[in-house]
Amino acid sequence: MAAPKPEKPSGKESAPVVADAELLKEAGDQPKFSPEEEASLVTESNSHKTAANDLFSKAKYEAAIAKYDEAVAVCPNYLDYELAVLQSNISACYLKLEEWKDAIKSATAAIDCLDRLDIQETEREKEEAAAKLEEEAVEDEIVSAGAQTAGPPLPKEEDASEAARRKRREDILRIRAKALMRRARARSEAGGWSTLAGAEEDYKALAGMTNLSPADRKIVQAQLRSLPARTKAAQEKETAEMWGKLKELGNGILKPFGLSTENFQMVKDEKSGGYSMNFKQGDQE
Repeated sequence: MAAPKPEKPSGKESAPVVADAELLKEAGDQPKFSPEEEASLVTESNSHKTAANDLFSKAKYEAAIAKYDEAVAVCPNYLDYELAVLQSNISACYLKLEEWKDAIKSATAAIDCLDRLDIQETEREKEEAAAKLEEEAVEDEIVSAGAQTAGPPLPKEEDASEAARRKRREDILRIRAKALMRRARARSEAGGWSTLAGAEEDYKALAGMTNLSPADRKIVQAQLRSLPARTKAAQEKETAEMWGKLKELGNGILKPFGLSTENFQMVKDEKSGGYSMNFKQGDQE
């Protein structure tokens, strides 16, 4: 069952509509379900996800994709972390099926979710840090002079909210690493100049992450050694093909005038790096 859309303001009164619009913008432009509705939808989505994971473990990748899609359909569209996990898993299925373009698309969807989540988490941490500073300032004001000179304060233990935030950041990084690894591999397998260049960028991003397993880091390092040559070869091939097509088109246009592209010569200026075009007659050597 697809997730029903949360009710939106009716729009009958102008002032409340403006206020509601501002609140929605602060919440990421996403109307949200009630806690009860959200919990029910997440439970249903997780049920589909569990079934999909089971199908994946049995190498039934197409059936797993269908189940993951059902999980995505019922998951509230503002739960970016949950959606990122599902899209990353879908990408893993497409990799097994060697459907590289779909694997790239799903992994990119996962990374887009995580990018939005990073922005939300950063804003939340700023707000919490500001609130904490204000709270500490108030505490400092009421601490007696005797207590201030009694000795250095004991280091504070990590509270539950800080531990939860740290765990959340670790989870986000873990899924980002998985999604990047999957997209990078799919791009590397798909080939093509721009796609291979994208794979290079993904592997460079992965090289800067500290949470990779030794096996994944070995893959990243190997790909960063081999991809530059592959990317350059693909660039040269596609450039040659493009010039060949342009030459064919140009000859078709020039033929009625008794000319061809052979009458035009591109000459590179070694000082500026630019090109100029010279015209030569057909009987010139």
